[in-house]
Amino acid sequence: MPDVSFSGLLIVAGIAFLAPLLLGLAPRVRLPAVVVEIVAGIIVGPSVLGWVHLDQPIRILSVIGLALLLFLGGLEVEIDRLRGRLLRLSLLGLAISLVLGVAIGWGLKLADLGESPLFLAIVLSATSLGLVIPLLKDAGRTTSEFGQLTIGASSVADFGAVILLSLFFSEGASAGATLVLLLSFVLLVTVIGLAVARAGRSMRIANVLLEQQDTTAELRIRGAVLLLLIFLFLAQRLGLEVILAAFIAGAVLKLLDRDVMMTHPNFHLKLEAIGFGLFIPVFFVSSGVSFDLKALFANPSAILRIPLFLAALLVVRGIPAWLYRPVIGTRSSAVAALLQATSLPFIVAATQIGIQLGTIDRVTGAALVAAGLLSVLIFPALALTLLARSDQPASANLGDQDQLVSKEAQE
Repeated sequence: MPDVSFSGLLIVAGIAFLAPLLLGLAPRVRLPAVVVEIVAGIIVGPSVLGWVHLDQPIRILSVIGLALLLFLGGLEVEIDRLRGRLLRLSLLGLAISLVLGVAIGWGLKLADLGESPLFLAIVLSATSLGLVIPLLKDAGRTTSEFGQLTIGASSVADFGAVILLSLFFSEGASAGATLVLLLSFVLLVTVIGLAVARAGRSMRIANVLLEQQDTTAELRIRGAVLLLLIFLFLAQRLGLEVILAAFIAGAVLKLLDRDVMMTHPNFHLKLEAIGFGLFIPVFFVSSGVSFDLKALFANPSAILRIPLFLAALLVVRGIPAWLYRPVIGTRSSAVAALLQATSLPFIVAATQIGIQLGTIDRVTGAALVAAGLLSVLIFPALALTLLARSDQPASANLGDQDQLVSKEAQE
């Protein structure tokens, strides 16, 4: 057996287990588990206690976790709903976000508080779709026009940010060369997607998948993992970022796996169990372990960047939400603005890429992640408060109607 130390991985696994457990024991603490995982990673990492360092086992599991996180994010994209006015508003909103992001990036660069304006614009333009959708589901708003606009805009923002990051900030290639590679990748993805779709129409293959999907073979899950790894391999060979490949793999699987007849209703649940049960928590905890807290507090200007980046998130992703006012009203647009400004997983992944490429320094990366953590803590809570207030008049009206009906019945 290889000489591998499991001490660090044991602590990481313990954090992954305890974070949701403790939150479950304290239901009044409305806090995403990823925030606890990252903060705990910072505490046990070199910046504070020094109990955990990024050794090879943790790094490998973390990379797989990142891939699965983006893969499941691609599965969340409601491609069928992105059409007509919804698509136009979402694309226009992303364009406005990028313009605002570049302007803010240049302002921070002139103030010597940031590096690449384009990189900052791309990082600030993303929305954490995986955090927004559960909030809307819990509030019962996913099927409403407000929910559809927010999910559609978040989907376009996530997809656009991943594409742009891969296009302009892939290692060792110019934008033009990367565009050619990106088109080649899209062509290969299309060919693979058509081949898989054609194979899926074979009754013989469909019957085998149906027979072995819930056995120890777990054939459908193995096929999904194989599809993800094929896309990761192609992206690596073409010199593209793996986050692009993972996200597109999820989106392609979403297109291919309609399951109109509900023959495999547990398929996505099993994929989420693999991802969120093991690999993805390792990615978030290890992100906290690699967080350079000492560099962040090394000088006052570094601390100043955190509220600036937090405000930039709200401006870049919040202002485009006002496009929705004629459709869903002012209060719902404000809620959408807060939800769209919520971003963390993409920021964590993008800052790691930026630091590796030398596009940003570790201080800027740490400040961006800290701003992302605050956005997850603050913006959804404010959004839920506004949603609750918007429901009160409706509840009061319903109560008045009930009283009126009761009075008429008595008469």
